[in-house]
Amino acid sequence: MEYIIVLILLAFSAAFSGLTLGLMSWDAQELKRKADSGDADAAALYPIRLDGNLLLTTLLVGNVLVNAVISIFLSSLTTGVIAVVLSTALIVIFGEILPQATFNQNGIALGARFIWVVRALLFVLYPIAKPIAWTLDKLLGSELPNVYSKQELMKIIEEHEDSHNSEVDEDEERIIKGALTFSDKKVEDIMTPRTVVHAFDVDDVINENLLQEVRDSGLSRFPVFEEDMDSIVGMLYTSQLIGKDNLGARVGDIASKEVRFIRDEASLDDALQMFLKTHKHLSIVEDEFGGMAGGITLEDILEEIIRTEIVDERDIHPDMRAYARATNAD
Repeated sequence: MEYIIVLILLAFSAAFSGLTLGLMSWDAQELKRKADSGDADAAALYPIRLDGNLLLTTLLVGNVLVNAVISIFLSSLTTGVIAVVLSTALIVIFGEILPQATFNQNGIALGARFIWVVRALLFVLYPIAKPIAWTLDKLLGSELPNVYSKQELMKIIEEHEDSHNSEVDEDEERIIKGALTFSDKKVEDIMTPRTVVHAFDVDDVINENLLQEVRDSGLSRFPVFEEDMDSIVGMLYTSQLIGKDNLGARVGDIASKEVRFIRDEASLDDALQMFLKTHKHLSIVEDEFGGMAGGITLEDILEEIIRTEIVDERDIHPDMRAYARATNAD
C-alpha cells in the first residue's frame, strides 16, 4: 500500500512539473494565435493561461506540497539518510526530468489532456495561490507578450523555409522578407534616375517618328516638360496616342495635366500609399531643391516587395538604375 501511495504522489509531482514547463513556456499571445488558426488544444489552454501568475503559483505550490509529502512519507518508511537519497532520486528523475522532457516536446497537446486537472487545482489551491499571484501582479506588472523585431521575424521565416516540416517555400520567404524591409528604403534608392527618364517636350510634334519612339521604348507613360526637365507639366500616356488621329498635334495639347510629385527622401511605404490613394502608377521624384531627380512607378515598389524584377517582352533595360550607371560610366 505504501508503494502505491508513493507512485501516486510521484505521478502528481510529474504532472505538476511537466505542466509548469509545458504551459508556462507558451505565452498567452502564442496560444491565441494558434487557437485562431484552428488549434483546438491551444483554444482549450488559452483561458487558463491568461492569468499567468495564478497558473504558475498554483502549479508550483502544488508541486512543492506533493514533493514535501513524498519526502515525509519516505522518511517514515526508511532511515533519514536513505529517505533523503531515495526521495531526491525519485523526485529528480520521475518527478522532474522525465515529465519536463516529455512536456517540453508536447506541451500544448499534453496540457490540453490534463486541462481538467489544472482546473481542479486552480479551484482547490485558489485560497493559497491567489494572494501570491496578486502580489506578483503588483510587484512585476502584467505579463508582456513576445514581440519580435523585423530581423527576428526574418530569421524565423528563414528557419521555417529551411525546415522540411514547414509549409513556407522559397518564394514566400522572399516576398515576406521584401514586405518587411521595403518601408525602410527611400524613393531615391529605387527610382529611375533623371538621366534615363524618357520624356517629351510640350512643343514636340506628334508624327510617325515620335510614335515609333514610343513603341520602341516599351513604356506606357512619359513625363512632359516645358523648357527643361526641372519643369514637368504633364504626363503623356500611350492610350492618348494609340488609335487616335493626333498627327501634327503638340504633345502639350493632348498630354494630361495631372502630375504627381514625391520627394526623393520619402519612404517607399509613403510612396505606395500615394499610389493606392491616387490610382496613378507613375510619380515624378523631386530633390531637396525642387528639381526633377527621376521617376518612380508602382511597379518599382512591387519589385522591391517581391524582390524580383518584373520584366515583360517590351522591357529594353530591366534595371534602369544599372543602365544609368553604365551610361554615365561610358
